[in-house]
Amino acid sequence: MNQLNICIDIDGTMTEAYDWIPMANDYFNTQITPEQVRVYEIYDILGVQIESYNEFYSLYGELMHDEVRIRIGVKDVIDKLHENHRIHIVSAREEKMKNVTEKWLSRHEIPRDTLSLLGIHNKVSKAQELCCDIFIEDRYENAVELASVGFKVLLIDCNYNQGHCYSGITRVANWLEIENHIKEYVQICQYSQIAT
Repeated sequence: MNQLNICIDIDGTMTEAYDWIPMANDYFNTQITPEQVRVYEIYDILGVQIESYNEFYSLYGELMHDEVRIRIGVKDVIDKLHENHRIHIVSAREEKMKNVTEKWLSRHEIPRDTLSLLGIHNKVSKAQELCCDIFIEDRYENAVELASVGFKVLLIDCNYNQGHCYSGITRVANWLEIENHIKEYVQICQYSQIAT
């Protein structure tokens, strides 16, 4: 079978989803816990104006992105996938975070064919440009947008992305499940090619 184009988000998908909490709690004098993170937008969770959050992010965003932990299984699974498929990392991070992002990816030895920092959440046009076969994502709204135009999405389970999994979206608990779903997808595609 042909190589797959696998698009992968970074924050909350490759990284631990709640590592920003201690730094935000210190800055805003809050006591947020992971269980309270029920929406994606951090300023909503903290109960602050978006301008206040943006000020915090401009001061500490690079440090947060540098120090965030990698999710269990990410490197092993991406290493295996990269042996046969193309890996495209597609993030809503802004271009000004490119240096810290590349350093983090290199430190964790994450193989990749391309890195796209879009500066916006809408990833549909980039997925189309990359001829994406599977998109691995944590933001519910992104998953719905991608699935609505026909992309297969693996939505990694987080407190903030609960909701109906529309056709094309599969909820996964961890990177082992991601690996298994992609193996199954490859087998189905190979069987379909043999059958036709």
